[in-house]
Order: sequence, then C-alpha cells, then structure tokens
Amino acid sequence: MIYGYARCSTNETKQDINRQKRELINKGVPENNIYFEYESGTKIDREQLNRLLGVVKQGDTIIATELSRITRSTKQLCDLIEQVKDKHLKVVIGSFEVDCSKDKLDAMTLGMLQMMGVFAELERNMISERVKSGMVNAKARGSVIGRPVLTSDNIPNIFMKYYPKYKQGEINISELSRLCDMSRTTIYKYLNILGDK
Repeated sequence: MIYGYARCSTNETKQDINRQKRELINKGVPENNIYFEYESGTKIDREQLNRLLGVVKQGDTIIATELSRITRSTKQLCDLIEQVKDKHLKVVIGSFEVDCSKDKLDAMTLGMLQMMGVFAELERNMISERVKSGMVNAKARGSVIGRPVLTSDNIPNIFMKYYPKYKQGEINISELSRLCDMSRTTIYKYLNILGDK
C-alpha cells in the first residue's frame, strides 16, 4: 500500500495544505490514504503521523513532498528511521527514496538522510530567529504581538457549514474533521468556543 503524509505548521485559515495533497496524488497516493495535520514539525506526539505509523505494514510506502513536512528535528528523524527499519518500509521524500522493505539501510543513504535532517532543523532554527527578531522590532514600534483572539465570529465558514449536522447527531467528530479538512484538535477547539465539548 502507498500512503502520504502532509503537514502545515499553522491552521487551515493561514496555510493551504492542498498543494501537498495534489503532489501526493500525482505521485500515486490514493486520496483516502493521505494523512494530514496542522502541527509544528518539531512536535513529537502528532496524532495523524502516529496513526499513519500505526497503520503501515511491511513493504508499504510512505510519501511526503519534503523532509520538513515529516519533521524538523534531527532526533525525531533518527527515531523515525528506526521505525522505518523495524517495519521494513519504503519512504519517499521528494525525489529521495529510502527503501528498507527488504534489506537494511545502507550507510550512504542513512548519512544523506541524516544530513537532510540537519539542514531541515537548521532552517527551522533560522526561521525562528528571524521571527523573534521581527517580533522585537514590531513591539518596539508599538505593534500588538500575538494571535488575534478566536471567537465564534471568526470560526471558518466551512466548519459552520457542517456544525449543525454534528449538533443534530448526523455526523461524529471524525466525520466533521474529514468534511472540514481540519485536524480533530482544531475541531475540538471550535466546539469548545461554541460550548460543545
């Protein structure tokens, strides 16, 4: 089986994950086999990535458009490589293929993968430094820093479209999450704002 993994750091109102989905479908991933979420690439316990790793079996393939979609942490990448080796999977990251489906991972491929991980983490650290510097400068100019307060007035329309069906018991959390193309974490956040836990 072929599976895909797509991730964006911020929620669906700020980043469009559909480009990654289209690329994965073009690479032969069935749309129903794409796992996606809006979480930081450094977060260790990611719901959808964990679900994907729990579903795959020996000989299966996981495809991601780039390494930073899977992780921006070198340590997490090393842990993932161990799982890939233990389960005898094939992982395709962009055009780079790591095949552990039959044999052990060769030293050159492992070294290249770890090098990619180092650069992904370096990129994340540089972005973080630029963001912090920008926030300091904005604050010095008197700008208000931080996310706008989320209220029932600015919940996305797609959620509000399907919310009545959930409220009436026609669909459950998983179906609401799928229809809205949002993570369950985001769904729970909106339900909490609306007083439905």
